[in-house]
Amino acid sequence: MADALKIGIAGLGTVGASLVRIIQQRSNELAVTCGRPIKIVAVTARDSTRDRGIDLTGIEWYGGPVDLAQKADIDVFVELMGGAEGAANASVRAALARGLHVVTANKALLAYHGVELATIAEEKGALLNFEAAVAGGIPVIKALRESLTGNTISRVYGIMNGTCNYILTRMEKEGLSFADCLKEAQRLGYAEADPAFDIEGNDTAHKLAILTTLAFGNRIAADDIYLEGITNISIDDIRAAADLGYRIKLLGVAQRTETGIEQRVHPTMVPQDSVIAQVDGVTNAVAIESDILGELLMVGPGAGGNATASSVLGDIADIAKSQPGAQRVPALGHPAAALEPYRKAQMQSHEGGYFIRLTVQDRTGVFASVATRMAENHISLESIVQRSKQHLSPSEHQTIILVTHATTEDSIRKAVSAIKTEGYLVGEPQVIRIERPKAG
Repeated sequence: MADALKIGIAGLGTVGASLVRIIQQRSNELAVTCGRPIKIVAVTARDSTRDRGIDLTGIEWYGGPVDLAQKADIDVFVELMGGAEGAANASVRAALARGLHVVTANKALLAYHGVELATIAEEKGALLNFEAAVAGGIPVIKALRESLTGNTISRVYGIMNGTCNYILTRMEKEGLSFADCLKEAQRLGYAEADPAFDIEGNDTAHKLAILTTLAFGNRIAADDIYLEGITNISIDDIRAAADLGYRIKLLGVAQRTETGIEQRVHPTMVPQDSVIAQVDGVTNAVAIESDILGELLMVGPGAGGNATASSVLGDIADIAKSQPGAQRVPALGHPAAALEPYRKAQMQSHEGGYFIRLTVQDRTGVFASVATRMAENHISLESIVQRSKQHLSPSEHQTIILVTHATTEDSIRKAVSAIKTEGYLVGEPQVIRIERPKAG
C-alpha cells in the first residue's frame, strides 16, 4: 500500500472535530477505498485546551494556521476557520505556495480570492478542493466541475442558506412572525447571535458567485450580485403566497441572458407543486439546467458538522486517489487564465412574474388608480385582489395584492414609483419575484 496521505487541519470547530472523528473511526475503510491510509498529523485551533470530544494523542499542535501551513510535514492543508481575510487567506496562500494540496469549506475566501488562489494552485501543481463551501453535503461542485463536462449550462439556482429556509418554513407552517422565528433559530443554533450575514443574503451570494464561475466560466464577481434578504417578509406575505398557490423561498439565481450573466439573491415565490417548494427547514437544494442533461436538482443537508465534514473528506479522498503528475482538474472548472471577464446583465432585463402587495387608504378610486399605473407601464395582470377589512388593522386601511404576467424589472419599478406619488399608500410596497422552476 502507498504511503499515508498526511493531513494538517486548521480549525477544530464543529466541522473540524467531526472530520477528525470520522477519519479516526473509519481509518481502515478509508485506506482500502483510497488506496492509501489517511492520517491526521498536525492541527491548530484557537484553544488547545478545550475538550472537543476527540482524541488528539500523537497529533502535533502548531501555534497558528500560517505556521502549520509553512512548517508542518503534511501533504494536504485543510482550512476550516472561515473568513475572507486574515489567517484563513494567509495560511491557504502559504500552503499553496509550498505546493501543498488545499481543502477548504470557506465560501467567503473563494468568493473574493478564488481566482488568485486557483492561479497559485495551477502554478504549483496543487489541488484546490472546496466541495464543502457550497450547500454543505450536496456534491454540486463536483457536478459542475467534472460530471457535467460538455453540457452548456443556462441556469443555476437554489436554496443555499439553511437559516433563511428554516425561518421561512416556520413562518408558513406555524404562523409565526419573522422575529419569533429568528429567535427560535438562534436558540437552536441555526442562526448566529448576529444573523445579518445569513438573513440579508450575503452567505447565499458568496455561494452563488462560486457556482456562477463554475457554470459559466467567468471570473468570480461576488460584488456584482443583486441582493435582497428576508427581513422584510411578513406573515401577510406568507399567507398571501399560500392563497395564490405559492411558497416563499430565498433563492440564489444565476443565468445566461442576451446582455450578460445575471446573478441575484432575493425572496422568491415558487409554485407549491414544484420540487424546490417542498424543501423545508435547514435543508438546501441546488438546481442546474443544461442543454444535454436537462434539469438536475440535488437536495440534502446544507450545514452541520457531519454534512460539511463529509464533503471535506470527499475532497481529501479525491486527493488520496490522484496520481502524481496526472492531469489536474482546474479548481474553477477552467484554467484561471482562461476565465472570461464577468459581463453583468442588467436587472431591468429580467423577465418574470411579480407579486406586489400594497397597503392603501380605503378610499374611492384607489383600486382603479393602481390598475391604471400598471397598464401605463404595459404590465399585464394575472390577478388583482382587494383584501377585506377583517384581515387588517387599522380598519381604514386595505391591502391590494397583484400578480403579474411576465414583465420586466424596469416596468415594475416604474409602476411602483408612480403609485408612490399618488398619496394613498400606507408604508412601503412589497415586491416579490415569481419563479417557475423547470425542475419539478
